Order: sequence, then C-alpha cells, then structure tokens
Amino acid sequence: MNIPLIELTPAEVRRAGWDALRKKLGPASALKFILDYDRGKGNYTELRKKIFKGKTVKDIIEDMKKEGYV
Repeated sequence: MNIPLIELTPAEVRRAGWDALRKKLGPASALKFILDYDRGKGNYTELRKKIFKGKTVKDIIEDMKKEGYV
C-alpha cells in the first residue's frame, strides 16, 4: 500500500502502520512493539540541555560509569 501520506487521515496512517507491523512481526510481536513504544512527554531537547548543561562528553561518560550504564 503505497499511498502518499498526504492522502491518508491520521486513523488511516495508524491502521496502515498496524497492518505493516502485524504482517512483518505477527500479531503477538506487533502488539509487544506497540506496548513497548512510548512517545514520552515534554521537550526532549530542552530537557537534555538542562540536564547536561556545563558537562562535557567525558563528564557524562564518567557519570554513566558511576551509575553502571557503561
């Protein structure tokens, strides 16, 4: 289904996306994907600017190491 996106309503886009996921992954895995997907809230870029203000990449990596992420 190669319909230009401009011609689809938001509901049609969601339906086409679900159909594509279901065909590629199967119904169970498609549902797992949807349940795992989280759009989040707020402004990601502004939050990161605030969190990492004044820190270098080296500082951030050191923090990650201290927390056990690296």
